[in-house]
Amino acid sequence: MAKRILVAVIFVPALLAVMLVPPPIAWTAVVCFISAMACFELLRATGEGKLTPPMKAAAILSAAVLPLGSWAGLGTAYVNLCAFVVTAVCFWCAIRAYDGHSAPVGFFQVLVCLFGGVIIPLALAALVELRCMEHGKYLVLFAVLLAFVTDAGAYFAGVFLGKHRGITQVSPNKSVEGYIGGFASGVVFALLYGLVAGEIARAPANLLSLALCGLFGALATEVGDLAFSFVKRQYGVKDFGHLLPGHGGMLDRFDSMLFCGPVVLFIVQCLPVFEAVAA
Repeated sequence: MAKRILVAVIFVPALLAVMLVPPPIAWTAVVCFISAMACFELLRATGEGKLTPPMKAAAILSAAVLPLGSWAGLGTAYVNLCAFVVTAVCFWCAIRAYDGHSAPVGFFQVLVCLFGGVIIPLALAALVELRCMEHGKYLVLFAVLLAFVTDAGAYFAGVFLGKHRGITQVSPNKSVEGYIGGFASGVVFALLYGLVAGEIARAPANLLSLALCGLFGALATEVGDLAFSFVKRQYGVKDFGHLLPGHGGMLDRFDSMLFCGPVVLFIVQCLPVFEAVAA
């Protein structure tokens, strides 16, 4: 427990500092690192020893560079290029393995590399895009804290109020009360955060946008947590990695963010959190 607290005390302030201090390229570099590590951890947990070195290298390299596209404004063409490279390398390795009668590389392994090398970084790239928007430091902090607050609200509501457990065997200790606590925590936090950040940024907060972010962001957070719990159950792993002692790996810490970030970005793009102030 002491190690877990110590790591949190060091890691969280450092993460927040890079997130909030300009220029956005610093935060982009951190997201690229998180993405590459998350991809590596997923491949290690699910590869079953069938992934060839070129497949791993293509997926991890794609995960490391894909978020740069959001910072540079390269658009879908850049994403398509990364996806094509990973797909081509993986299928070539699968074909060569089949021709050489070596350990088979199946379609499943190709899809795992695509998920780790394209889907994971594409989801995390939402955090870069949020940071590059107007009032970006408030928006990206909002998305990250929303996921953490939802997780914390669900945990404490489950511990102190949880009675109806066993909803899913993927995470049997979670309760209905815990899920409700997570949703409520997300909405309340979103509204309070928006009002405070709006005052600091001197831009009126859109309460409807905040409520939608809180509700659907909390829902996405819960789904993300369950999704990667499912992966852990299927492959019999407790943690995806050990980079953060007491906390697991990057994928353990940012699994819910893979779902929450894109949802918040979509809502913010459709209905801005901060209203424009007339000059």
